[in-house]
Amino acid sequence: MDEFDPTPGVVAELGDGVRRILAPNPSPMTFRGTNTYLVGATDVAVIDPGPADECHLSAILTALGPDQRITHIFVTHSHLDHSPLSPVLARETGAKVHAFGPSRAGRSAVMQRLAAAGLTDAGEGVDPDFAPDIALEDGAQVDCPDWSLTALWTPGHLGNHLCFAMGDVVFSGDLVMGWASSLVAPPDGDLTDFMASCRRLRDRNARVLHAGHGAPITDPAARIDWLIAHRNEREAAILTALSTAPATAETLTRQIYTDTPQALLPAAERNVLAHLIDLHGKNTVRPVGELTRDAVFTLI
Repeated sequence: MDEFDPTPGVVAELGDGVRRILAPNPSPMTFRGTNTYLVGATDVAVIDPGPADECHLSAILTALGPDQRITHIFVTHSHLDHSPLSPVLARETGAKVHAFGPSRAGRSAVMQRLAAAGLTDAGEGVDPDFAPDIALEDGAQVDCPDWSLTALWTPGHLGNHLCFAMGDVVFSGDLVMGWASSLVAPPDGDLTDFMASCRRLRDRNARVLHAGHGAPITDPAARIDWLIAHRNEREAAILTALSTAPATAETLTRQIYTDTPQALLPAAERNVLAHLIDLHGKNTVRPVGELTRDAVFTLI
């Protein structure tokens, strides 16, 4: 992953009719930046236009050849590093924006209850005004002469997260990335959904994953197996800590994430909360009182 350091705005040919343009938005949460993908030789699909950035918009439009036009825009999910440029690109090209739905679409029932009870987003940057022109159901297929994309509803990182399959090539958004595990932060992230989505993608036996951040993943099965194992290890650590005494998500975070910088502990705490909610759903732990962010959890 350290070797993945492309220049923002420069088109990279990835094979299978796929090109990548890196957006200029590097950060601890986005690695080198957001990957925008261009698919097709004549009628071009843009997957994840990225953040609202004029330079990136120009790079996308400049990447088109004289016989190419952008006919479709696809968004894997509506975080601020993936979706805000989509309506701007749509106005420039006349292409329609395709996605699962608005930012709150697909949110699980337990997360809806937590949000209604006052749990706000974790600050990972949800695009509040995002709304696609065309909502894609799970399994919906969009065809062009050069390409065919199938929408796979894969909630977990965000309720409206889609992957897009093009044969044995899958655009995996932020569900599966090569450089880090995905953030799952309630109420927008749901670990129960995330694990199910990982297993679903694992069962597709893709040849390559093009993720929202980082280099192409050329051994998808191994990477997804690692992600699942990583989450299982976190779950085991939480259960071990709870075996000594009941605790809140904050207390567990400080016990488990001992090497994590202070600035990243709030995100780590939301990950722990996601595990606790998942374990509660599996009847393994329970909150003392109501299920809230600050609840004390105990083993059942």
